[in-house]
Amino acid sequence: MHGHGLQLALVFLLAAVIAVPLFKRFGLGAVLGYLAAGVVLGPFGARVIKDAEPVLAASEIGVVMMLFVIGLELSPSRLMVMRKPVFGAGGLQVALTGLVLGAMALAFGPGWKAALVIGAALALSSTAVSLQLLSERKALNTEHGRLAFAILLFQDIAAIPLIAAIPLLGVAAASPDPVWKDVLKALAAIFAVVIGGRFLLRQLFRLAARIGVPEMPTASALLAVLGAAWVMSLAGLSMGLGAFLAGVLLADSEFRHEIESQIEPFKGLLLGLFFMAVGMSIDLKLIAAQPGMIVLGAFALLLIKSAILFGI
Repeated sequence: MHGHGLQLALVFLLAAVIAVPLFKRFGLGAVLGYLAAGVVLGPFGARVIKDAEPVLAASEIGVVMMLFVIGLELSPSRLMVMRKPVFGAGGLQVALTGLVLGAMALAFGPGWKAALVIGAALALSSTAVSLQLLSERKALNTEHGRLAFAILLFQDIAAIPLIAAIPLLGVAAASPDPVWKDVLKALAAIFAVVIGGRFLLRQLFRLAARIGVPEMPTASALLAVLGAAWVMSLAGLSMGLGAFLAGVLLADSEFRHEIESQIEPFKGLLLGLFFMAVGMSIDLKLIAAQPGMIVLGAFALLLIKSAILFGI
């Protein structure tokens, strides 16, 4: 078993060090390199990995760490300054895109409930892919990079009530718990992350610094990220949002730079694994069966979302 795990790790690393530099050389970016490596290794490629789901679930920690590191760059005061682009541009983007795409879906006759879900889902974007591309191009601190991040942040926030509302649209999806219980659980989780990030984590890092053991700051940083993500997941909320909140609350602490340096290597490797896991889940047979419809649909989606964003 140990040998098999070592072989898998070597395969992932080998695929990454071959695919990523090759795609970067042709100006296609690291993300496409990771995705292509995942397609080759996955169940629809060479079948080195026959089930991508466990890999995808484990690698989501990379996205969680990425949002934590981004949160470390945004102090609460800076986040307050961003409230207009987050709730203004972000809110308009989600609302208008969801309405337009939902209306288009309704024209094909799946019913208004299905059209609402389709419109809301397609209005959202991948935070991991978008921020990784912006980071590669060193555009996160540009005007368009900050606006893109603000919109992505609102999408992550909006995803929480959307996920909670979808079961309410189903006839047989009545939750055993009343809605107010779910709301209370969500508020309790957010409160726990805020209080923990503001007071308990700072004390934890001060203790780790006083002990003088080199690995203690690393362990404390990982505990902060994974703990915040776990608390949010208990309430059925986004793990990434919990890690982002913890990062924001530690952004003005004296340990910010040290925490970031401890998390960064883990974030990069696990984020690469996440993109490979996404590539593994791409069904090449389905693409080969309907290439025209998929390419046309993807192009139309990008065109509609770009036009709405340009208007906003």
